[in-house]
Parts: sequence; C-alpha cells; structure tokens
Amino acid sequence: HVQLVESGGGSVQAAGSLRLSCAASGYTGPGYDYTISWFRQAPGKEREGVAALYTGCGVINYADSVKDRYTISQDNTKNTLFLQMDRLKPEYTALHYCAADKFVHLRNWSIGSWAFWGQGTQVTVS
Repeated sequence: HVQLVESGGGSVQAAGSLRLSCAASGYTGPGYDYTISWFRQAPGKEREGVAALYTGCGVINYADSVKDRYTISQDNTKNTLFLQMDRLKPEYTALHYCAADKFVHLRNWSIGSWAFWGQGTQVTVS
C-alpha cells in the first residue's frame, strides 16, 4: 500500500511558476519500484494525466499538452516526486493529483488503472 500527500499548490499569475511535491510512504524507496504520476482536473473537465515517471530507472513520459512547461522529477530517496510547472497559463488552473501503481505503464493515462491517489493540491493561474 502507498500513501501519497501533495503540497505546493497555490495561486500564481500567468507566465509564472510553481513547484508541486508528492510525498510517498508505505511500500516505497529503493527496491520498491513503481510508476508515479501527476494528473490534473480543471473545473468541469475530466481528470487528465500530464506526467509520469518510473522510479526504477527514471524513465519519463509527458502528455503533449504540457511538454516544455512541466518537468517531473524525483529525489534521491525516491520517496518524493516533484512537478515543476513553468510559463503557466490560466487554463492550467486545476486540482493536481499524484497517483501511483506498481504495474501501470507510464503511458497509461486511464484513471481506473492507478491504484493509489493523493487528495490533490489546487493550482490557480490568473
């Protein structure tokens, strides 16, 4: 079982930056490799995957909608995931979630495929 806690959300002006964090606990850390990702859900829209990373080798996948604006990374302990968001647009206003699963491929954006979710952190761009 994996517990995920997001932080770092807030309000920012267009073209600004924010850095989100996702603290993972449970079956995590070296030797417990899994796929971890960021999703976002804008008001009135479906939740969409934006970036994913496999903790074992660090392979990364981005959705086309956020390439060159979002950067996903992990710390050396593999217990914290980051999402650096640059040149933000108002349409990026959304609740951002961290998700994890041991068996999901990092190109799989299907929400039902991911076993563990955080509570989300709000990002508001004005």
